[in-house]
Amino acid sequence: SAPCQAWCCAGTHRPQYSTATSPNEKTFEKILIANRGEIACRVMKTCKKMGIQTVAVHSDVDSSAVHVKMADEAVCVGPAPTGKSYLNMEAIMEAIRQTGAQAVHPGYGFLSENKEFAKRLAAEGVTFIGPDTHAIQAMGDKIESKLIAKAAKVNTIPGFDGVVKTAEEAVKIAQEIGYPVMIKASAGGGGKGMRIAWNDEETREGFRFSSQEAASSFGDDRLLIEKYIDNPRHIEIQVLADKHGNALWLNERECSIQRRNQKVVEEAPSTFLDPDTRRAMGEQAVQLAKAVKYSSAGTVEFLVDSQKNFYFLEMNTRLQVEHPITECITGLDLVEQMIRVAKGYRLQHQQKDIPINGWAIESRVYAEDPYKSFGLPSIGRLSEYQEPLDLSNVRVDSGIEEGSDISIYYDPMISKLVTYGSTRAEALSRMEDALDHYVIRGVTHNIPLLREIITHPRFISGDISTNFLPEVYPDGFKGHQLDAESRRELLASAAALYITAQLRSRNILGPLRVSSAPVECSCWELSVELGGERHQVDITKSGDVFTVKADGGTVEVCGQWNLASPLLPVSVNGADRMLQCLSRDASGTIVLQYMGTLFKLRFLSQRAAELDSYMPEKVSEDTSSILRSPMPGTVVAVSVKPGDTVAEGQEICVIEAMKMQNSLTAARQAKVKSVHCNAGETVGEGDLLVELE
Repeated sequence: SAPCQAWCCAGTHRPQYSTATSPNEKTFEKILIANRGEIACRVMKTCKKMGIQTVAVHSDVDSSAVHVKMADEAVCVGPAPTGKSYLNMEAIMEAIRQTGAQAVHPGYGFLSENKEFAKRLAAEGVTFIGPDTHAIQAMGDKIESKLIAKAAKVNTIPGFDGVVKTAEEAVKIAQEIGYPVMIKASAGGGGKGMRIAWNDEETREGFRFSSQEAASSFGDDRLLIEKYIDNPRHIEIQVLADKHGNALWLNERECSIQRRNQKVVEEAPSTFLDPDTRRAMGEQAVQLAKAVKYSSAGTVEFLVDSQKNFYFLEMNTRLQVEHPITECITGLDLVEQMIRVAKGYRLQHQQKDIPINGWAIESRVYAEDPYKSFGLPSIGRLSEYQEPLDLSNVRVDSGIEEGSDISIYYDPMISKLVTYGSTRAEALSRMEDALDHYVIRGVTHNIPLLREIITHPRFISGDISTNFLPEVYPDGFKGHQLDAESRRELLASAAALYITAQLRSRNILGPLRVSSAPVECSCWELSVELGGERHQVDITKSGDVFTVKADGGTVEVCGQWNLASPLLPVSVNGADRMLQCLSRDASGTIVLQYMGTLFKLRFLSQRAAELDSYMPEKVSEDTSSILRSPMPGTVVAVSVKPGDTVAEGQEICVIEAMKMQNSLTAARQAKVKSVHCNAGETVGEGDLLVELE
């Protein structure tokens, strides 16, 4: 049916049952979505399909956000900081009374796993679209959830369950369990407040940071210390249960590609699981759901070691960020199922009805700089934005549009890009195309990293673990590495683009008095700077075909370009590529996105190249003597003052951005000359924080 196609990335894909809503099933007349961004939009799409009116809540900076425009009604619940708006229960309760909403969908994050919120809704007779408070409480507390899991005969990781009062107590426990250990906040998920310690010193530091982050993110500073499983996979099972004791598992999602314990690329199904392991994990997940009388959609996360032993990690009592890939392979609309269950209906399906049709992959597209520890937040306005929706079997869940701002107050996610195929290879090849066709300008984004991950031989072969990024990029991510052939391809494509632009400007402006290329010429000799090296290129043009000689090889480039378009399709030696030109200037500098990564090339005539060698070079800043903020955020603590002597690696200050704390350290031993920031101040990327002598 049509609604199903829209949600299942379906072109050729026909699920064996439809998720088209049954018109005689009455659910709710009006639902308030207590969230923002892409998940609020995602929930609204299903509500519209089911004929349910929607209410958006928003902070004042989000007043013209996409989710606000999409809803039938919208209520402002406070200023930008989340604590005063999206976590402001009183304001949200007031919005419910004001609009007469009968039910609330919390999305993920914010109040989605807050038992107080669920209790307040129940007290006012408003339905919470999620599990009841008992399940939220039991599963939301990592310590209690582990005890329940053990009792329900679910495999668990050895560790310490309880409150840790001091750093020394944490060290003692860690020594008993045996290093490495993971220290994490008892009260929440999302990779916040988690640290891995390999020795006593790291345990002390992890204890301090984890309890601070836990207190600021969850208002609850209890900790859990457990054995850290080396080289694990992170595989989760989607469960769906109703209020009548029925529960299903909807297969798994492979979420091992992570940075700082947060997922980057997910896929369903997993390449690693065989049918027996899948069934065992699914059955244990359902056992756990039944043990807490769970109703609604939920996710049971497991760590799986290389021998396919799996251990319970946690249960998320809400819709997961990565739910679309499960929808693609099962044909079920999970939001619709949550709404039906909340109204009290029984599940429509049995376990034997749940298929695995094809393969789905999700890339989380973030406004982040992937060259800084695999992604530090970036902010800005989307000056140009175009989703790759003209490609078949591509789904984009986003909550932004051209002109939207990515601010320091909220998660920097731009969208979730999902591709579907009948096989994994097909889904991967679509993802590669989709990333190349995705136009995002105005903010730094992580498409270079996403594209490198999905084309990496280890990822393609399925040889992945949660350590994938640090293992593949031990010195940090450096972008696409050019070999001789791809360098020639890039030089040739850029040269063809440069000449096309030169010819176009000559047609518009007439022959220039000082022409960089002779009039009516069809061959050019240019010098190109790329990555600090000079390359000689000879170009001949015949019709739409450019023949380019560079680095001892010849490349044929064919393309009819509209230079005003952000997307530049080109054929290079017969292979189709999609380039994006981010900028061209009068000095001959072109910035091209090629294979996902940005490359800066500078074109000069032979004479200009000769003269260029006489130009003075700009002296780069001595970064060992100054500390600049690597991202926009708030200064949480400054640990030094002028006159102090710091050791190499010593903490100088802590910056919090997008709810994550980042410790900045000294690059060498030195004396502090001056401090330019105070705790509580907001700083921008590149702002000077501390100078050393």
